[in-house]
Amino acid sequence: MTSPRVTVIMPVYNVEAYVAEAVESVLAQSFTDFELLIIDDGGSDRSVEICSNFDDPRIRIISQANRGLAGARNTGIIHARGEFIALLDSDDRWTPEKLMLHVIHLDAASDVGVSYSGSRFINEAGVPLHQAQRPKLKHVTAADIFCRNPVGNGSAPVIRKAVLGRVAFPHQEDASRMCHFDESFRQSEDIELWIRLALSADCKFDGIEGLLTEYRIAAGGLSANVVRQYETWSRMVEKVKIIDPAFVASHGTRARAYQLRYLSRRSVQLGDGSFAVSLFIQAMQASIKPLIEEPLKTAATCAAAALASWLKPELLARISQRWTGAKVFA
Repeated sequence: MTSPRVTVIMPVYNVEAYVAEAVESVLAQSFTDFELLIIDDGGSDRSVEICSNFDDPRIRIISQANRGLAGARNTGIIHARGEFIALLDSDDRWTPEKLMLHVIHLDAASDVGVSYSGSRFINEAGVPLHQAQRPKLKHVTAADIFCRNPVGNGSAPVIRKAVLGRVAFPHQEDASRMCHFDESFRQSEDIELWIRLALSADCKFDGIEGLLTEYRIAAGGLSANVVRQYETWSRMVEKVKIIDPAFVASHGTRARAYQLRYLSRRSVQLGDGSFAVSLFIQAMQASIKPLIEEPLKTAATCAAAALASWLKPELLARISQRWTGAKVFA
């Protein structure tokens, strides 16, 4: 059997409201030489049943006990037959040309290990919002990844499988199973891998134009738990410090400021204005680099946090909906 050029890895865990849209967006790709590995991560709803109703020989469903997002992706990578690995979270979607454009990019640039693009935000109903992730695409350094994570989200990258092999390590409890994502992380597992690839594997990150991923903003998503997300991010920094202490010494405070600013915006999204203000103040105390490097976005975060702390939730929701197209600040 001829191996496909691309393996799409889609972990599935209790996402019955969204998973059909995710699968349909893969099957609608203009580039057709792929396999879709659906990793059943031990959920309890109808998600896998919905997936099994799709009749396409390119789909394989692999079931396992729950290991979390990192563990499900690792299982997919182990079973992948493709030259390139494309990640898709099961509540997100792709535009039809995504895989084609990334394959063209990776074929044309043999030195690129991770190809990615911008993303458009959608709400829980799948309606596009006014906001988007338009990251830095060229001349991306390890410091850029550490401070700003231009990849943006787990549904944006297409990765050369060979570079993942450079950072594989045995699972600490089962040495027979190789890991790429660190399964001890339930959040920040993607940026932890990107930093390891950049620092330990000399992997080049390079983006292409276009908003090719539709990234869903949902109240129950991982971004909702702000405190836990910050704790996990801080643990990631400690791990990077072991790999390259000089790198963290040079860029750690700037990275922390950007992370706190991001979490301030997420707190506005959740309607917790006082916490948003506190996080923004902590960000500026850590470093004023975000204000110097991105003055408009930093000022907008400050204003949004202040408004969220002053306004009644009902009025804040109306302003948010007018600005974003939904009740979120992205």
